Amino acid sequence: MATASPQQPRPRQRTPSLVELLTDLPNRVTALVHAELDLIKTEVIGKAKALGIGAGLLLAAVIILGFMVGVLLTAAVLALSLVLPGWLAALIVAAFLLIVAVVVGLIGWRVLKKGLPPVPQESLRSLRSDLRTVRGLGKRGAA
Repeated sequence: MATASPQQPRPRQRTPSLVELLTDLPNRVTALVHAELDLIKTEVIGKAKALGIGAGLLLAAVIILGFMVGVLLTAAVLALSLVLPGWLAALIVAAFLLIVAVVVGLIGWRVLKKGLPPVPQESLRSLRSDLRTVRGLGKRGAA
């Protein structure tokens, strides 16, 4: 049989006094803030890496799609060259692309003009009105 060892009382941990706690409070708060900042830094760096890798992969996909469009345009020229001379097929595809580019450019120009100038004019007008109102009230109150 195993013999039971007498249990020795554990030494009680000394609880710090109120003065010690208050004295140590700035150090503890500073350590906590530093730990939180390190945690935020780590999280932001991780997310930034993920965003960078994701953006790079999306850019690669867009570049590959650009090559695909080039191949499709070549296929269109080759398909047209079965019924027309090759130079005429290439000219027709180029003219089609020019028309599409002009239409997209004009639509983009109209949308861009709606956003010009990029100053929040309505908000500035409202702010000026509020400022005039406040100045008017201030003059009446002082008199």
